[in-house]
Amino acid sequence: MDGNGRWAKQQGLLRVIGHENGTKSVREVVEASAEIGIKHLTLYAFSTENWNRPKIEVQTLMKLLVKSLKKEIKTLQDNDIKLNAIGCLDDLPKKAKEELQEVIEKTKNNNRMILTLALSYGSRDELINMVKKISDKVKNNIISTESIDESIINKHLYTQNLPDVDLLIRTSGEQRISNFLLWQIAYAELYFTHILWPDFKKSDLYTALIDYQNRERRFGKTSEQLS
Repeated sequence: MDGNGRWAKQQGLLRVIGHENGTKSVREVVEASAEIGIKHLTLYAFSTENWNRPKIEVQTLMKLLVKSLKKEIKTLQDNDIKLNAIGCLDDLPKKAKEELQEVIEKTKNNNRMILTLALSYGSRDELINMVKKISDKVKNNIISTESIDESIINKHLYTQNLPDVDLLIRTSGEQRISNFLLWQIAYAELYFTHILWPDFKKSDLYTALIDYQNRERRFGKTSEQLS
């Protein structure tokens, strides 16, 4: 969800105003996704690298997270959406972590869609964590090196209960992955748009999905094999 800061700058506003307006796009995209039957939606909300931003901006983002979680609990419940989170959640401020866990607990029985927030998330950090966990199990003879395959790796990732990514959307015109779900997007379709996140609305989501529907996903096979 890229472009909040640039959107604010274009309006002659503080960056925090851009982040606040970005939450409106979050609500619209989440509701639209649930309405059309998407089962899993993951939002890259805060990366491990984002901790390096100016302290005042980080503090503001954490306060906005708490405020948004409190405000959107009704929306999640009304739309039967289960909240999930991935990342180094222990790095979050105590208040933000408590509010996050509370909303996760309150929505745990919802099953229309799973909304996952990637918070203090970095894919390289996730992969390092996965290697350490598997290494410990090999060392303690819980699993053998010969048994390590894709399924073993998947079971030791933050996303162990989520499917691989089908479509990755990045807003604001930047064309890079920025350390997001590197293992999980191996065969994802990538969609880049110049629209800044606060301006990304339901119709823009539909445009991305229509583009995705018109692509041929071969997974290494030929077009003739698929037909």
